[in-house]
Order: sequence, then C-alpha cells, then structure tokens
Amino acid sequence: MSVPKRIKTYAGRYALVDDVPFTLPVQAKNTPAFMAGFFCNYDKAKQLLPGNELYPFKFANGKAVFMVTVVNYVNTNIGKYIEYSIALACTKGKKQAPAMLPALLMKRYGTGQFILDLPVSSDISVKGGKGIWGMPKHKASLDFKVTDNTVSAQYEKDGQFAFRIEIEKPKRIIFPINIGATNYGHFRNMLMQSYIYFKAKAGICLGKKAKGTLYIGDHPRTAFMRNLDIESKPFFTLFMPSANGILDDHFQCWFVTYKDKPDKVTPEGFESVINLGLGEDWLPAPAVTDYEKYRI
Repeated sequence: MSVPKRIKTYAGRYALVDDVPFTLPVQAKNTPAFMAGFFCNYDKAKQLLPGNELYPFKFANGKAVFMVTVVNYVNTNIGKYIEYSIALACTKGKKQAPAMLPALLMKRYGTGQFILDLPVSSDISVKGGKGIWGMPKHKASLDFKVTDNTVSAQYEKDGQFAFRIEIEKPKRIIFPINIGATNYGHFRNMLMQSYIYFKAKAGICLGKKAKGTLYIGDHPRTAFMRNLDIESKPFFTLFMPSANGILDDHFQCWFVTYKDKPDKVTPEGFESVINLGLGEDWLPAPAVTDYEKYRI
C-alpha cells in the first residue's frame, strides 16, 4: 500500500481542525520504532472486538495475534512524543476470514489492527489523534530506550505500572520497509478506521530468532490483557532505527451495532478531548523498577 497521490498534491498546504493546526501532510521524520507479535487465545481475543464485523486475524496455528508497537516520534507536525500501541491483529468483513490469507490480501479483508490501548506523551497528540482520527489516545508516562543489545519501552499511568516490552536488538538493519497499515479504534461508539504509511530499513527476527519479554501490570487499562493467554515469547520482532511516516487525512467510520438495544455507551466520546489544550509537555519518565513480577 503506497502513499496516495492526492496526499502529495497538497504538500505544503495547511489545515486547522479542533484548534489543532497542521502543516500537510501530517508526517514524522527520522523516527525510531519497534514492534513485536505474540500468539494469544483466539476466542478470548474475539470477545474484545466491538460490533459484528471485526474478527481476530487467525494464524495457521488457530491462534490470534497480540501486537505491540512503540514509536518515538522525534520530528512531527505537532512536536515530539512517544506513541505506545497495544493491539490485536484483525480483519473486517461479514464473516471470519481464512487463516493467513488476509496477510496477502490485506485490502480485500480489511486487514489491520484493533487498538486496545494507545497511551502517548502529550496533550496535543491526544486531542488530534482521538478527536480527529478516533484513536483511543490518552496521556501517560512513557519511555523509549535503545542500548547496544536491547530496545525497550515502559508505560505507567497515575504512578501505577501498566506495561513494559523488551526485545533483543537485531544485529542487521537491512530489510527495506515500504508499507501501509490500517488501524481500527472504538470512539464515540463508532468503529474508526485510519491509515498510516511507513518507509524505512528494518531489522527483523522471526521464529526462534525473535527474542523479547512482556510485562503486564495491574492498571485497569492493561490488566485485562493478562486474560488473553498471551504466549511468553514473540514469534516476530522488528526494529526501525529511523523511519519516515505519513498519516492519511482520509478515514472511515461506522456505527457499532448490537443484537439488543444497549443500555449505555461505554467508549469515550468528545467530552474526553473537547477541553484539552495543545500542550507538548511530557509527564515524568516511568520510575517503577520492580516490574519483573509482572512478566508474562
């Protein structure tokens, strides 16, 4: 999936949405990022997807895929911030897609990821990402650390440990990446679909060569994920030391429907962003060090 030509035609123009100013296109440059995929229970994953058209991506082993992607946006239209995506790989359609095939026919099956949680570093990222694109963003304490041997990121909320991921840093960064990704979110009780495009060189490890560790804390935003029967080792990891990304201005949304009349709407609405400012300040860095007891 390449960047649509229409995006290139408005380069250098400006937009103003909900008091958030953008120089177009909305993009990030020289951005480090890493990703890991873990197998988890398919039936339990399905229970977390809203509506009746999203299904977990089914791997050949019959399991679902739990995804963690952390991006250190060092140069964007709205300043610096970290974005910490915790998601389930999924498809969209009237019925469950065949196993594995949606990885090849992504457009046909609406292949993407449903975001379970999306903490970020700054208010302006929350206001724009949630209010415009429907991404379930909220502000939290985050870090992104790269050493000679590892890449890691930790997430805390209100002083409480929520999540941590560590992967072994790939020894070679040689694989060219030029892809588009689809994100689904649940906002205003609507299913929101947005798109992002990345170009970079990456280090990729598969199977037994992929090494990493998950830690899931007791915070309400993440504790429920421990019930997904997530396997302790990733089946793939990916690290991009310097990626360039473009967020599409086009998105879609649909009503989330129910068999019976719902009593109340649980997802957040505009009230969660309407009074947010455009601050770029970060909360203090994560400080919890006794996270080993939360290892998956």
